[in-house]
Amino acid sequence: MTKILISGLSGFAGSNLYSYLTKQGKSEISGVSRDKKKLAEKISGISETVNYDDLFGSSTSRYEAYIHLAGKAHDLKGISDESEYFQVNYELTQKLYDRFLKDESAKTFIFVSSVKAAADFTEGELTEDVSPAPVTAYGKSKLKAEQYILDNLPDDRTVVILRPCMIHGPGNKGNLNLLHSIVKRGIPWPLGSFDNQRSFLSIANFCFVISMVLEGKVKSGVYNIADNEPVSTRELVSIIAEVNSKKPRIWNVPKPLIQAVAKTGNILPLPLNEERLEKLTENFVVSNKKLISALGQPLPVSARDGLIKTIESFNKES
Repeated sequence: MTKILISGLSGFAGSNLYSYLTKQGKSEISGVSRDKKKLAEKISGISETVNYDDLFGSSTSRYEAYIHLAGKAHDLKGISDESEYFQVNYELTQKLYDRFLKDESAKTFIFVSSVKAAADFTEGELTEDVSPAPVTAYGKSKLKAEQYILDNLPDDRTVVILRPCMIHGPGNKGNLNLLHSIVKRGIPWPLGSFDNQRSFLSIANFCFVISMVLEGKVKSGVYNIADNEPVSTRELVSIIAEVNSKKPRIWNVPKPLIQAVAKTGNILPLPLNEERLEKLTENFVVSNKKLISALGQPLPVSARDGLIKTIESFNKES
């Protein structure tokens, strides 16, 4: 049994990863949290819960692998102080990585960063070769954490930095859920004039990649992680309609009018603001070729099948 310490275990990605690894039956999983009692109550059957202060202080527990999922997510409302991102996304990563380096039993460290550490916008396909130029505090804090890790790479251990795009799956909330509610109600999709392609990442593929890293299939380095194919918003609306046995209703409302509504949404509580419009219509295609080459095989779940499973879960929850 591989002893694994996971931060962010109670979050969407963490709880799904815990279920995935537990079903494989090869791991003894511990979780680290500010409130270990609350974590133990939320994640049943966990081997051990650890407090951050104890982990960085008096704890002598040893682990073979560290998976760092915890972080401050991108704030769509724009009300978070920039320093919060660096405290959580950089300083916490630094402390956990230092703990990994001191742990003589540790062989693998996985840091789940973000494609936003590389770029907030991209004209073509985003690869790992791009010179990072994040714009937001979220992206900058993730990049700073990456740089700290890369500046302190050990020769005899595996250290993998994963840059996922938008992760989705059963239990996940966000823009996909908003889009689903619109299409399910038969409300026309008014953004048909925006022709875009973007990458998604199903939680099943995410968990698969983590398991492959733990099995030693991936060498140290930085890897983008995305489903094998990008999907347009038009295609996504059609998939949602198909799952709900509806005909997709897509309107080609002029872009200037949509942009004016989104600008108003920055001030008034409308379902659309400029940042959300960007998320729904941007071109953001992420290359996973480097990761696929390392794995020697494509990811097991297609973008379409992963999205269908997520949409079906929304119907079960409603």
